[in-house]
Amino acid sequence: MTSPDLTAASGDLPAHAVDAAAAHLREVLATVVEHGPSRRALVVYDCRCGLARALAEGYRRNLPDGLFIDFDTVCADAVLAAFKDMAAHDLVVLIQSTNFRLEAFRIRVELFKLGLKVIEHVHLSRMPGSQGEHYIESLAYDSAYYRGVGKALKRRIDSASMGVLHSGGETLVFASPFESAKLNVGDYSGMNNVGGQFPIGEVFTEAQDLEAVNGRVRIHVFGDTSYMVNRPDTPITLVIERGRVVGTEDATPEFERVLEIIRLEEGEVWVRELGFGMNRAFTRERRVNDIGTYERMCGIHLSLGAKHGVYPKPGFKRKDARYHVDIFAVTDAVYLDQELVYQDGAWQVGAGA
Repeated sequence: MTSPDLTAASGDLPAHAVDAAAAHLREVLATVVEHGPSRRALVVYDCRCGLARALAEGYRRNLPDGLFIDFDTVCADAVLAAFKDMAAHDLVVLIQSTNFRLEAFRIRVELFKLGLKVIEHVHLSRMPGSQGEHYIESLAYDSAYYRGVGKALKRRIDSASMGVLHSGGETLVFASPFESAKLNVGDYSGMNNVGGQFPIGEVFTEAQDLEAVNGRVRIHVFGDTSYMVNRPDTPITLVIERGRVVGTEDATPEFERVLEIIRLEEGEVWVRELGFGMNRAFTRERRVNDIGTYERMCGIHLSLGAKHGVYPKPGFKRKDARYHVDIFAVTDAVYLDQELVYQDGAWQVGAGA
């Protein structure tokens, strides 16, 4: 179940990108998931796109004793058996051009139940050519930045009584304290599970009182019905009252379709997640097609729809909350209380603050 050397088969990504992947993944393995030579590693991958092949080669260079399985050359039972052969605290890496289907087996959840560390790369085929290089750059791990600035942002969010987003001449006000912020910054100390979906780089929360969110916000990207990045020629303005979208300006037919689908199932369009993206590999102009990857971009993103399982709220039943659509705000400045925390494309809080 091993594969041939992938160096010559890294396809449409140049050699320097494969070298960069190997270098970034070395830091991820050592610092983020703290994988050492005393533990086993299993890499399940496919070869359906250049980015998947490049990542597999990057891991091969760093895990010379690892077991590598090409998902497309074995049966599902063989993959499941390999998972079960691993011991708690061993590492499983999943490199997926789409996402692996193993019947009802929810791969990452079940692997966490086995006590395994998990690094998951998904939907890689959505990011061809230079987007693959952007993805590789997003794997670079700056510990001081992610852990220092990330934790400083969490402290600000958790202590703030309100927040304001300045967005292309519009203002969105969160006149409420926030839920305890969650970190996705590559520090799993004190957590039950180690690892998750990569790339990383986000601190997220939502208003404790969702109806205290009012104003207008301009969005430059939204997730469309195929879970892809959709960038309208002109940013769309949303009018938000009592936490719900009540109007739009410059909306495209595809965005109106997203709103229509949410309203059809949920009755109204709630604004829930407030995400503080930290990954500097992605910007308003430097994008990738996959919405779940682009979600980490440095700036503010919000979610439309009632679904946000991290923060249960009265009146929101899990079975009725169907949609969580990411939208990305034109972000000029962000204030928590009276403190400026974002400006000029960067977070303004220091690691030691």
